[in-house]
Amino acid sequence: MSQRRLHLANPQGRDAVVAGEAPPTPPSPKMGVNGQPAQFHRFVAGGAGCRHEDLTSQYGDDYASALIEADPEVDFEVVGRSIDATQAVLLSGSGEPLFAAPELVDITYDPDGNETRRAPASQTPATINTETPLRWTGRRIPTGEAVRRFVFQRSLQLTHVDGVTFDFLYSMAKELAEAGEMVLLGAGASGKEPLIMQVNGSPYRGFLEGRINDEQYLLLLHLSNMELKVPAAWQQDPS
Repeated sequence: MSQRRLHLANPQGRDAVVAGEAPPTPPSPKMGVNGQPAQFHRFVAGGAGCRHEDLTSQYGDDYASALIEADPEVDFEVVGRSIDATQAVLLSGSGEPLFAAPELVDITYDPDGNETRRAPASQTPATINTETPLRWTGRRIPTGEAVRRFVFQRSLQLTHVDGVTFDFLYSMAKELAEAGEMVLLGAGASGKEPLIMQVNGSPYRGFLEGRINDEQYLLLLHLSNMELKVPAAWQQDPS
């Protein structure tokens, strides 16, 4: 994940733009055989006119016989060739290339699957670095409870960009660490809107967690769009 900029406010209402990036992780195991590193290669798997739909249209009822008598699904001129680079090509429903990107449309369906609304697709802006900073909400949750109630899809480590923002972030990390709590962040003018990391991105709840070690701090923004709840049937008294 590349470094991002976040406009963040502290509990006193002071705000600053800070950096956010994925926390460092240990290197992943290296894949290989007999001590040699594995290498990735692409090869052509099929040629034009060799898809199942193409062969069905060409042979009709004789499709099975054609497969037994010959190999129409294999283009011996291209199959198995190595590919150095690829480019994305948009195709129509009939497999013809499109020379202009299709118009995106938002379609709304009712619970029965019937279309109720169709409109041009709208752009959802990101909310983490706007004129209005991300704010602390009044919702603070003990850290142990938060990790059991919410599924964290990803996390960002917030870092300072100068000496002033070091003190800014350190004070927040210290307050949360001493309380043993996470705080829910909110976006927008109301301070209650979800966090959207990029244009047309998914909305997330953002939980801020702080840790300190003497003069060092770690401030993590955990992103979640799923809360774990006990089914109502399990909450009933069995007696």
